[in-house]
Amino acid sequence: MSGQNSAAARAAALRAGARRGLWRRLLAFLGVRTAGARQAESQAARWQHGAAGEEVTARMLTALEARGWAIRHDRRLRGRQFNVDHVLVSPCGTAVVVLDTKAWHRGRPTALVGGRVCCGTEDRHSQVEKVAEYARLVDQALGLPGVAVWPLLVVHGSPVASGYLETRAPGWDGPVYVLGPDRLLPTLAGAPKATDPRRAAVVAARVDFVLLPYTEPD
Repeated sequence: MSGQNSAAARAAALRAGARRGLWRRLLAFLGVRTAGARQAESQAARWQHGAAGEEVTARMLTALEARGWAIRHDRRLRGRQFNVDHVLVSPCGTAVVVLDTKAWHRGRPTALVGGRVCCGTEDRHSQVEKVAEYARLVDQALGLPGVAVWPLLVVHGSPVASGYLETRAPGWDGPVYVLGPDRLLPTLAGAPKATDPRRAAVVAARVDFVLLPYTEPD
């Protein structure tokens, strides 16, 4: 991933916003942090933490390019502003992976509790539902019969129980997979049983048409 990803850009925008205006700049210069500035810094730190996780995932995924995978980072659907962290087209051209990166608390394990993904005692299943919704919208926008869309969540920091979870989300017919980083590449690299460069190129071109590089809204 080259340049600044959307999470890092959001962190920078939050910090810049906290310094906007003469009075705020003066207070910042004097080392005085207002309640608004502290809140912005806390939010920016969370976004920056997420950005670091996305960068780690992006570096890991480069190993798949030599195997014929087409990989895109930080994309959005035409007409929408949410971003998809990573989109991958399989070498056989029969699958598109919608991959979301999360960086959760290192001291709290991620596991299924009553069928819901939790990090320690915190319910994080909304993140599963989001990536499933992203996958549904991408599938709809691509409109490619015979091409399966897979929603995946990779979690950095928090250890994933057994390295791999399979769960469900409303509005998505198939499973949603939650992986630890050590299971990400083996899972993806082992999926294609054949290669079809021509078909994969057609699918990648369609992905590039419907999923544009993400930019922060003005």
